[in-house]
Amino acid sequence: MSELYDKYIRHMDESLILAVASNPVLKDAALPVKLKVKPVRIKGGTVFQVTRTVGAKELHENLSAEEAAALLAGAVDPLDEEQPQHFRQLEIRTESTVVVTMVGKRGTVTTKEHKNPVPRGVKTSPDVFVNFTSDHNKKKNYVLEEGVPVPFLVKLGVMTPAGAVVKARYDKFRQINRYLEFVEDILPSLPKDREISIIDFGCGKSYLTFALYYYLHEKQGYDVRITGLDLKQDVIEECGRLAESFGYDKLKFLHGDIADYTGTDSVDMVVTLHACDTATDYALYKAIKWGAKVIFCVPCCQHEINRQIKDEARRPIMKYGLIKERISALYTDALRADMLEEQGYKTQILEFIDMEHTPKNILIRAVKTGRRMLPAGVAAADKEEKGSYREIVREIGVMPTLYRLLHGEDRMN
Repeated sequence: MSELYDKYIRHMDESLILAVASNPVLKDAALPVKLKVKPVRIKGGTVFQVTRTVGAKELHENLSAEEAAALLAGAVDPLDEEQPQHFRQLEIRTESTVVVTMVGKRGTVTTKEHKNPVPRGVKTSPDVFVNFTSDHNKKKNYVLEEGVPVPFLVKLGVMTPAGAVVKARYDKFRQINRYLEFVEDILPSLPKDREISIIDFGCGKSYLTFALYYYLHEKQGYDVRITGLDLKQDVIEECGRLAESFGYDKLKFLHGDIADYTGTDSVDMVVTLHACDTATDYALYKAIKWGAKVIFCVPCCQHEINRQIKDEARRPIMKYGLIKERISALYTDALRADMLEEQGYKTQILEFIDMEHTPKNILIRAVKTGRRMLPAGVAAADKEEKGSYREIVREIGVMPTLYRLLHGEDRMN
């Protein structure tokens, strides 16, 4: 047996919490993107349940301790020709020990073992909390799992090197996972037979940009190229250094403005998660013109309609500044969603988790269907277009930037 087998077999008993092999070498939809092993008590003793994640399916089988150790050893041994899939990372976590094996790009295998700082279901300090699964204790089934270290989350201070979530960053961890749940829903809309191009406008510190690349490329095996764009030069430079350190070859960051960006003619997915005021409109307009298959948008600082609105019918309530501001923000995003639908997108307005610097928690998700949507009974040539967003725009006397960009008008006729 191999040296790795000898290391792993020692931990194949009931003290094992979970073993996870991740970051697959081969990007093949027919092969597993993740391998998990955990002990399961059955009548007559303990077996080790293996879960292979292949696409959207999870395949299960039960093995003996020896078989499980051999499977894990082969999964990270590049010289094992019997394995159909190899992985670059393996973590084995027991109640007392953490064993981490990393495989370099040249096939070098490194294994480190240390004491588990966070045993099963234990809160150990004000800064770290991990809630591992036990027979009587279930945890939230996040896309990125607690207790499994993710390199970019460790570097950005959301996780410890052992995979524990830093308590002060738990909201960020939840936000990242919520975002990836939304992304998970639209995977069938993304092509699998070629490179996927994604633009992230206003990426900022890029927690969610890194999460998107990691999820699509490392976990789901997509060939993806992501470009992050932001106006803060120092932030862009730091994000570029981080991407390079993680080996994320197709994740690039550029300094620039959304309205002026001309770096491509075709994009599969556009993300704009906190572009301020009309910058969101420019991002949506570019996404539409590129024919992006998927759009994710968390609007922020919707001031434009608040400055323009003349809603005489609701003047008694619009005299209150705070009420006017909130109603204007809702008008802004509802009109954007309607304009996206008219351009052939199935559009949803979903509840997101607040961004760090703003309480805005609306996410607009649009998936291109190609069917241009008009209200029932409304002809495309009908200038009045009763029941459409155009009627509302006229009624409240506003000219949203996205409308102007799409229709080339400075005022409503």
